Formats: sequence, C-alpha cells, structure tokens
Amino acid sequence: MSNPKDVRHVVVDLLDDVTIEKRLLSEVLPKRLAKLPAEDRARAQRLVIQTLRDMDRCDRMLGPFLRQRPVPRVLNVLRLGVSEICNGGAAHGVVNACVEIAKAQAETEHARGLVNAVLRKIDREKDKWDTLPIPRLPKWLRKPLLADYGKEAVAAMEEAQFAGAPVDLTAKGDVAALAKAVKGTQLPTGSVRLSDAGQITNLPGYAEGDWWVQDAAAALPAKVLAAQAGETILDMCAAPGGKTMQLAAAGAAVTALDVSEGRMTRVEENLTRTKLSAELVTRDALEFEGGPFDAILLDAPCTATGTIRRHPDLPYAKDGGEFPGLFELQEHMIDRALGLLKPGGRLVYCTCSLLIDEGEEQVRDALARHEGLAVDHDALRLPGVEADWIGPEGLRLFPHYMADQGGMDGFFITCLRRK
Repeated sequence: MSNPKDVRHVVVDLLDDVTIEKRLLSEVLPKRLAKLPAEDRARAQRLVIQTLRDMDRCDRMLGPFLRQRPVPRVLNVLRLGVSEICNGGAAHGVVNACVEIAKAQAETEHARGLVNAVLRKIDREKDKWDTLPIPRLPKWLRKPLLADYGKEAVAAMEEAQFAGAPVDLTAKGDVAALAKAVKGTQLPTGSVRLSDAGQITNLPGYAEGDWWVQDAAAALPAKVLAAQAGETILDMCAAPGGKTMQLAAAGAAVTALDVSEGRMTRVEENLTRTKLSAELVTRDALEFEGGPFDAILLDAPCTATGTIRRHPDLPYAKDGGEFPGLFELQEHMIDRALGLLKPGGRLVYCTCSLLIDEGEEQVRDALARHEGLAVDHDALRLPGVEADWIGPEGLRLFPHYMADQGGMDGFFITCLRRK
C-alpha cells in the first residue's frame, strides 16, 4: 500500500526544483517520480501541475495569514496545501500531511505550527477561492505580449492557460474512425480531442499504432508542408517525432534530425509503435550535411511560451534571460535550412511561442536576408484555420483560439518558398 504523504513529499520536492532551482518539470520529473510506486506517479504529476497552475491564487489566499514570507520550501508546502484544499481535498488529511512534510527537514521543522495554523484558516476561507482573479502571466512575458497584442488578447490567453489543456490525437489514417473508436471529438483542423483521456496507453488503437498524442496546433505545421508521396523531406528538429510521423504517414522519404540522442530514442520508439519509417540522424542541425530536399520542416528550439497551459512550470523556471540566444539560434537555423533546399523547395518554419521575435520578426528578417524568398500564404489556408489567423508573415495561433472547444497551444507557422 503506497503512502499518500510520500506523494506529497515528492510534489514539494518538484515545486522546489521549479521555483528554487529554476528547472523545468521535464528535466526533473523522471528522477523524482522514480521514487514512487507506479500507481502514485500520475497523482504526483497531477498535483504538481495543479499547484503550479494555481500558484498565483495560492499566494493570494496565503497573503492575509503570513506576517512575513516563509522560507521557500515552507511556502511550497503551504501552496500545495492551499491548492488541494481549495480544489476539494479533505482538509484534515491535507493539513496533517503538510505538517509532516515540514517536520521532515531540520530547516523547516520550526514551521510545522505555522503550516498547521495557516492551512486550517485556509479551510475556513476556501469559499473565496473561486472569486479570485485568473492568474496573470509573469511580468517578463506579460509586458511584451501586452505591447504586441493588447490587454483583451492577453487576458484571453491567461484564461485559456489557467483552464489547462485537453488531450489531442493525430490519426495515422481515418480521422472519423479514430474519433469514433476513442469516443473523441473531431476538431475542424483534423485532430481528435478527448475530454477525459484516462490512461493513454489503454485507449483503442494505441498498441496498433493508429495514432499519437499531439496538440491540435502542433499538428498544423506538417499539414502546411503538405508532404507528397516520394518527396524527400527533412524534419530538422524532429524529437519527439509527432511531425516526423505525420510526414512519413503521407508517404514521404523523411530524414529525422535531432541533436539529442535521448530524444531521438523517443522518435525511434514512436516510429516503431506506429509502424512508420524514417532515416534517423543524431547531429547538430547547423552542422548537418545532406539533401538537397524537396521540403524542410523546422520546428525550431524556442521559448515554448505558447505551451504554458500544459506546462505551467515555465513561468516559474524561466525569466526570459536566455531568450535572445534562442532568437539568434533560430535565425541561423532558418539560413541553414534554406541552404539545404532544392530550387523551388519549401521551408515550413514554426515555433510554439507567443513572441513575435520567434515568429513574425524572424520571417521579416529572413525575407530581408534572402533575395527571392516569399511567404506562401495559400499553404496556410487549411481546414479549420480562420482567415484572420493569417497575417503577412504567417499563421499566428493563440491559446484562446477554439476556446469553446478547449483551446490550442500558441504557435507561429509559416511556409517560405524560393522563387
């Protein structure tokens, strides 16, 4: 029998990793969750994601009961307790477990009384939870988004991100058949959305490789590229392989390139499960020699600011300081990709970012650097894509698009062609 207090200990460790050590959950989850029995891992992941999503509200609830800010780990214990209690957790068990976490370390043992008293007060005040405002994006991100898109759009993004994200599937074959098999909803863009996915590996068609998990927005770049059977295509930053599988399923001869050997292992595993094939190359994209290719898909390394609704750790693990280096890398990767294309070939460039520095600005700069380069707007006009989502430089997607159906990740997508 697993101990629920052990789950919460690991959750607080994860909160410390993100808020104190400034590490992303993707970096620390595997090691932390390995400490737990298999049946507790999903619960721990759900609790840490919920607490991170609730962080701003937790701090607002705690404010009136704290004379001074506690040490970071104690604050994270309190945040976990507030999130659980205010989301319907049994207060008695939550309070006792949080007190035990405080007692477990010498540097936090002194705060056990504080944790007990504050969380009991929170339980009496929990009706205020739903009256609190939607959590705001961090200032380092909110400021440029306000400048680029305005208050109304940013507020809509924040609401969508706080709501979280459903699970979307991409079908290897018939979309309608997949939607029926998994009891999902077929979206206008062609993805299948699940309102209650449950255990992914237990869904019909998983073992057979009939589909893979991929956000509706993330599925669009490969559709913009519109691979044809027999074409040679480079997926320039391939891991974890969703777009590689889309291209291979279209019958193209795909070269999947990624710098990370570990991430490329995931691509190989995904291709094996779906019974699709691609040439796998583990190498720095800027040093890769190959082609020329009929088409290239460049899902460039980016800030991932469009994925906060499913990665609420990002605002607390990042501060924007490393972003200029990413902008420069994207510029170099666009230039490298264009050099690997056949004459008349097409490059689909995309980022899961809300920042125009990683989208519209990159395209404007690329057009200025490369004579004869143009945006193919026709390629962007896909089923389910509204006309006003397409701008001069490309397709701009926001988390609040299709909000009544659960939203989508923030993305920028463009198709560039050499004349």
